[in-house]
Amino acid sequence: MQDHPPFEIIDGDLSLGLVILADHATNLLPARYGRLGLPESAFERHIAYDIGVEGLVRGLNQRLNAPVVMSRFSRLLIDPNRGEDDPTLVMRISDGAIVPGNHPITPEEWQYRLDTYHRPYHDAVSSTIAAVTEKTGKAPLVLSMHSFTPTWKGVARPWQVTVLWDNDHRAVSPLLAALEAPGDVVVGDNEPYDGALRGDTMFRHCMKPGIAHALIEIRQDEIGDAEGIARWVDRLAPVFARLNADESLHTYEIFPSRTGPY
Repeated sequence: MQDHPPFEIIDGDLSLGLVILADHATNLLPARYGRLGLPESAFERHIAYDIGVEGLVRGLNQRLNAPVVMSRFSRLLIDPNRGEDDPTLVMRISDGAIVPGNHPITPEEWQYRLDTYHRPYHDAVSSTIAAVTEKTGKAPLVLSMHSFTPTWKGVARPWQVTVLWDNDHRAVSPLLAALEAPGDVVVGDNEPYDGALRGDTMFRHCMKPGIAHALIEIRQDEIGDAEGIARWVDRLAPVFARLNADESLHTYEIFPSRTGPY
């Protein structure tokens, strides 16, 4: 059986100046890894992928016609939203689940996963951003889609949607305001995680070159089925379109990172 490619680019109108990313879109594994020693049920959990996000970004692509780059391998294999020197790049234990196929792991296997999966995904992100820049002559707006669990260690998470960011507030401030405006969902600011993560996708492709961006997290029970996904496409698409129409978000500006100098 032929393995899936490590990424998928869904074509869109480059002249829009908008790029949508999905780092953890799928729970796929290359055949050579089996199930990494885990039960099949592990691949229906958040430890394997961001539930609902693939359907969400496909819906946003259809609605907005913006290009999308998504990974086509499970985060259990190697996490594309981590820097190459991050010790959690290949998880040995994830939310209490020991991953036998990742421990022990040889330096050669670590490098193989970087070369075969992680780097090609990031090359696809870079090439898509470059193609948009070449088409428009401006910086793109980059929006990265993720999802999070309704509870963590027995504690309920109240937010339906959150925005993660480091120090570049340009897209974040109007995005938070737009999400909060209807008053029918609880919106989190850097919840349930801190958006300042050195070497992650936003740091690498947006913070360092000075591209306006935001990482949006949606609670998984909100997008766990087709109806929920459709509701969030309806909610997010006009917000993203308004953001993207703001010319101030298509300029380059370097902000200091809370993770330290770079």
